[in-house]
Amino acid sequence: MKILLADDDPQILRALRITLAAYGYEVIPAADGAAAVRLAVERHPDLLLLDLGMPKLDGIEVISAVRGWSSMPILVLSGRSDATDKVAALDAGADDYVTKPFSTEELLARIRALSRRTPSAAGTTSTAGPAVIRFGQVSVDMAAKVVTRGPDQRVLRLTPTEWQVLEVLLNAPGKLVTQQFLLEQVWGPHLLKETGYLRLYVGQLRKKLEPVPSTPRYLITEPGMGYRFVPDEGS
Repeated sequence: MKILLADDDPQILRALRITLAAYGYEVIPAADGAAAVRLAVERHPDLLLLDLGMPKLDGIEVISAVRGWSSMPILVLSGRSDATDKVAALDAGADDYVTKPFSTEELLARIRALSRRTPSAAGTTSTAGPAVIRFGQVSVDMAAKVVTRGPDQRVLRLTPTEWQVLEVLLNAPGKLVTQQFLLEQVWGPHLLKETGYLRLYVGQLRKKLEPVPSTPRYLITEPGMGYRFVPDEGS
């Protein structure tokens, strides 16, 4: 597995390169944002690990540039812990966000989880329900993993993580899906307490899918328990 590692701190770049290589990953280093975009185009990595505060192009600009042509998983590694930075990265197309400092075990767990969550990866959740699920003006082709919206059927781009969260909810129409079940299905058993991630990703899905994101009709929060997909009556 090829990992593009972009960070302007030479010590972090060197340490992570050695650590990841020790676990069998091929690491492609980039010391600034422009180099990260260039190497993403030239080397076609399987995953991008990215700092936000970089010269030439910052992390958000890198995410936006890469998302113009690639759906590879993007994991942000940043010292910025403010929620606005996390939301900005997710809005731009990042799949996960880890705040520095972090443990090697956590980083490796996040990488493994992202590898499982890519649409082509083995072990993605199988679709037991209808091939196409429609609600409101949204149509979700579960087999092709394509989401469209509106009368013109405009294709919506979901990150791999957003897709898997949505897929789990759609496969249980009308049923409560607990926070713990969602976290285990999407992030694995190591992050069962990270309920903040669920709030961020469900919020992102509502922005893309709900008629009025601030008052959701289809992706409903059950306070303290989890989430529920409520289909249209008769569907």
